[in-house]
Amino acid sequence: MKVALIHDWLTGMRGGEKCLEIFCSLYPDADIFTLIHNKGTVSECIEQMKINTSFVQKLPFLNKYRRYLPLFPSAIEQFDLNEYDLVLSSSHCVAKGVITGPETLHICYCHTPMRYVWDMYNSYFGKGNAGLLSRCAIPFFANYLRSWDVSSSMRVEYFIANSHYVAKRIKKFYNRNAKVIHPPVDCSVFKIQKNTEDFYLVVSAFAPYKRVDLAIKAFNKLELPLVVIGSGQDEKKLKQIAKKNITFLGWQADNVIRDYYAKCKALIFPGKEDFGIVPLEVQACGRPVIAYGVGGVCETVIPINSRIKNDTTLQENTTGYGLNEQQYATGIFFYEQTVDAVINSVREYEEVKDRFDSAIIRTHALTFDKPIFKTRIKNHIDHCVNEHNERIF
Repeated sequence: MKVALIHDWLTGMRGGEKCLEIFCSLYPDADIFTLIHNKGTVSECIEQMKINTSFVQKLPFLNKYRRYLPLFPSAIEQFDLNEYDLVLSSSHCVAKGVITGPETLHICYCHTPMRYVWDMYNSYFGKGNAGLLSRCAIPFFANYLRSWDVSSSMRVEYFIANSHYVAKRIKKFYNRNAKVIHPPVDCSVFKIQKNTEDFYLVVSAFAPYKRVDLAIKAFNKLELPLVVIGSGQDEKKLKQIAKKNITFLGWQADNVIRDYYAKCKALIFPGKEDFGIVPLEVQACGRPVIAYGVGGVCETVIPINSRIKNDTTLQENTTGYGLNEQQYATGIFFYEQTVDAVINSVREYEEVKDRFDSAIIRTHALTFDKPIFKTRIKNHIDHCVNEHNERIF
């Protein structure tokens, strides 16, 4: 087969790019199509592929490329993919909207429906979260982008969702079913350390919906050490409200982040994510997670008994361990995005921290290991290809 890989943009190594790495290893002769490519910002595995970019690449101010959001549908539609047998899109914005030939099979690994114009619209473009120009311009395009997002979903033959949470959103917004295959964590690069240190940890982009501000305000009151690794649009604002017990390290190399993962008392994860790779990476180091118990984290963290609500969604989405079996706990959930909820969860963790077992936490993370994802995604793609060929021929 002649294969094309479609990815929204290549500007850094995040969870989506780690999935793309697997796709590149499965199809090393494939061509990549993307809106923007900042050379040197992704792994060698991706960089060595043939990468085709859109006209957005030639526009000015690419460091603020999201301001060109209204142009993204046109940019992704201009790629000529008629010569390809299989198109595999890795989409959280517009990648799934590519136009393919009538006999081309299009499979979309969907990280989320376009969050900028659906449930997180106000988080990105509400007052205080975007500049005046964006707040004035985007509302005129939002309805068009929503309509395009729904109509372009019909160009996909098979959807794969990165979580049950995302699969439900695909069903709600697109009225399409999706196979769930969780993203990979390369557990081989994460290790348990015998001795931890006296600090809590946040690793996050500083985007409004990540709610890093909740962690900052909570630890201002707790007066416990908090290390914050990350960068982004809210950096200045967060540093202004932080007290001396909070240390900002900026963005760090992977080996430095792994070291902090392994040494922290626990990760603080206050945002709502479609999946969330950081909590799994921390668990691969044997450390617990204190998280807002909504979204994809419900599928990756097993909450300790005292915080479990009578919630059938949690029971359906956890990864096979009984929620009432306390020895399998890997974290603590709070259920309101408030400063007090974070404070109460940290205080609870201080009381029960000896009940967490690093070896069991890591064993849980291993169920999301990279080889498992690679096998599952390859088998499912092969299944889709066989079904498609039977219909065509």
